[in-house]
Amino acid sequence: MKIASWNVNSIKVRLPNLLRWLSEFLPDIVMLQETKCLEEAFPRMELEAAGYHCTVVGQKAYNGVALLSRQPLEDVETFLPGDDQDTQARYVEASTSGLRVASIYLPNGNPVPGEKFDYKLAWMERMEARARELLESEQTVVLGGDWNVIPEPVDCHDPEAWEGDALFRPESRAAFRRILYLGYTDAFRALHPEATHAYTFWDYQAGAWQRDNGIRIDHLLLSPQAADRLEEAGIDREPRGRERASDHTPVWCRLRPG
Repeated sequence: MKIASWNVNSIKVRLPNLLRWLSEFLPDIVMLQETKCLEEAFPRMELEAAGYHCTVVGQKAYNGVALLSRQPLEDVETFLPGDDQDTQARYVEASTSGLRVASIYLPNGNPVPGEKFDYKLAWMERMEARARELLESEQTVVLGGDWNVIPEPVDCHDPEAWEGDALFRPESRAAFRRILYLGYTDAFRALHPEATHAYTFWDYQAGAWQRDNGIRIDHLLLSPQAADRLEEAGIDREPRGRERASDHTPVWCRLRPG
């Protein structure tokens, strides 16, 4: 079973690239982020024609997450528990193909300090609580998405340039580690512990893609039940080099049958 996550940075703009990638890569489950549209504007018809069931949490022009699956999506949760006042479309969770999966678009958090960084850290506390609950359920869980966290210096082209940025702040990295230390496995690092230049995002500015000045902020975190089934994991760089590309590229893993 092939599972992938991709921040598409506007599904309306990126739909031709997404459909092409789905037809070539043939994932079974896909987590999408930054769809940037309301649910009624989501291209459900085109994606269903490509063979996918869709669950969408939308927001006009900002944020937005979705799950695509070859099999039906059930027991859907459209909100990260812990703050009833939070209306941002950043989380969707469902069961499919014997897995519990979530598409996550974690807040960026800049500028630091400030309300946005406080919101990021509070959101990560809520994510940690939900991740713990999912572990306690003993389900096979995959938490995928744009986590907006650079875990380690090796995960960015120039660590000094990122010092002070919310994506690389010690508080953000520590919050990410706390989720891992609950018992989750970073699928990519589990199989590629020494990999360098393993990036998932390249800014549109300053020739970052052409110079390979990237960062790794998109992650698939696996519960022990999922990690035991991990066969492959990688980063598909090809979509980032296409016309009208997202500034992110897909991350993926393959789980053997349960």
